[in-house]
Amino acid sequence: MTPPADAPLFLAAHGWAGATILPLAGDASFRRYFRIVDGARSAVLMDAPPPHEDPRPFIAVANWLTERGFGAPRIHAIDEVRGLVLLEDFGNDRMREAIDAEPDGAVVLYENAVDLLVLLRTHPAGDWRPYDRAELQREAGLLVEWYCPAVGLEVDTAGYVAAWDAVLQHAQYDRAVTVLRDYHVENLMLVGAARTLGLLDFQDALAGHAAYDLVSLLQDARRDVEPALEQQMLARYCAATGEGEAFMRAYHVLGAQRNAKIIGIFTRLWQRDGKDRYPQLCPRVWTYLERDLARPELAPVAAWFDANIPAAMRGDPLALSAR
Repeated sequence: MTPPADAPLFLAAHGWAGATILPLAGDASFRRYFRIVDGARSAVLMDAPPPHEDPRPFIAVANWLTERGFGAPRIHAIDEVRGLVLLEDFGNDRMREAIDAEPDGAVVLYENAVDLLVLLRTHPAGDWRPYDRAELQREAGLLVEWYCPAVGLEVDTAGYVAAWDAVLQHAQYDRAVTVLRDYHVENLMLVGAARTLGLLDFQDALAGHAAYDLVSLLQDARRDVEPALEQQMLARYCAATGEGEAFMRAYHVLGAQRNAKIIGIFTRLWQRDGKDRYPQLCPRVWTYLERDLARPELAPVAAWFDANIPAAMRGDPLALSAR
């Protein structure tokens, strides 16, 4: 978390000369974040170094969100060549830690997060790539590409694709919405005295099904969401939108797809990028995946898993590979 060499000059050029640069966070990508402090004011510096990262999608989505009244950080300054972006500082009050500190307040916070998605769907999708069948198949394939070899399994890859082909019809949509794709409690900030929701990590937004971000929130790879809370929030969403059983089928198909993808990504983060903490999250994701696979609309995919990945081989790939 050493600041980029060009950061002081970039900051000085935009009115922050001599400001203190403090490490703030990294994430699963090459992006890093620093808090910039100058007396009573602060900002956040995003370091999205090329060629690994491109800050322009983040800027485009942030502007789209703020133009519609959603709580994305305002952009103070940009250097696209060096991948530096100076952002509004949302502070330290993240939804994840707020729930951990006061579990009794979790329901209200989740209600607020669900209500934001209800509002987001009232806006036609931005000019993003479509989250279409081909993209969903590609993402689901990360499980057989990374997880299965990591744990020593040879599986029926063609059968896997065919199984998903049989169920992805349930995830088709008539009207696309902006899908933020990583909408969960570690990317939601509680901003100001009113604790309004601030959004982070939305640069990969696509135009797709409204159920996807709900899955991200309620089948959270980084913290347990109990089935009762999941059902309570789904009921709230459906009551507000008028959605019914077809939406629920899409929710569980996209839940299974997202969880299969995440297991593949977390395995890749360990094997390719040396990030050993991510495999530990996989058992939770398997729990969500198996909950989705129990739904009748996912029977072809469930049958493939039963035939190819024994229950004993569904877990932490790092631990399983050491057996």
